[in-house]
Amino acid sequence: MDNIEKEFETVVRRHRSTIYTVCYMFSNDEEEVADLFQEALINLWKGYAAFKGESDIKTWIYRVTLNTCITAERKKKRRGETVPLDVSINLFDDSAEDMKQTRMLQKRISLLGPFDRAIVLLWLEDLSYDEIGSIVGISAKNVSVRLFRIKEQLKKMSDE
Repeated sequence: MDNIEKEFETVVRRHRSTIYTVCYMFSNDEEEVADLFQEALINLWKGYAAFKGESDIKTWIYRVTLNTCITAERKKKRRGETVPLDVSINLFDDSAEDMKQTRMLQKRISLLGPFDRAIVLLWLEDLSYDEIGSIVGISAKNVSVRLFRIKEQLKKMSDE
């Protein structure tokens, strides 16, 4: 293994939870999340040599992973609706009240458009408005306005 491969492996190990979290926000299906994660890793590897360090590596990872997930979402919508296989074990099943609220929030967020979902994800990751703006390509003020509108939209959604 040459140096660039070792370096990339170290970066992925350090930031794998970030990559996984972004992928999870775009699907709650375990297999689809794994597919998105793998696709994101491929895209990160393809672009790693071109990464010049002009931004923080985490910002670049967010951007590549978000773009991967948004692209996959668009492809999925063009393909049409698919029927998932029935899995006998539900890893997301938990009766605790906080898990119910988490699932409700995740369900509502999944109804948002890909761009708004990305902004919410980054906000939930506790990034600053400047960092979010840098990742998604808008101003910090625009992030603030969009988050306000997104929060209002989430409040108005029903739990059905």
